[in-house]
Amino acid sequence: MRTELRRFLHATDAVTTAEGLTPERYDLLLMIKATSEHAEPATVSLLQELLDLSQQAVTELVKRAVGAGLVRRERSAVDRRVVHLELTAEGEARLLRAFAALRENRSTLARALARLQRRF
Repeated sequence: MRTELRRFLHATDAVTTAEGLTPERYDLLLMIKATSEHAEPATVSLLQELLDLSQQAVTELVKRAVGAGLVRRERSAVDRRVVHLELTAEGEARLLRAFAALRENRSTLARALARLQRRF
């Protein structure tokens, strides 16, 4: 399992680099996309919890992603203190290409996890 996990992480590094992303930025985009599809707008606080990073680290990741044109900030209409995050068209396109490129790697990792669960 650990070997497959390492292979998956190496593949993620290669694929995200090819898309002009870092693995951390890929994770950020993935979490923003996932939360938006569950009708919960992404915020720095939510991403901090999901990514298990400090607020400062998430804020910096968001700042860089905004600067790269991958994410946009929008003030909440309900609470102007809250900033919602969403992917730009470019951010979504890069995320989806990287995600699709990792399909087989995810399947391999899932099979390894299933084998491990059957053993124990």
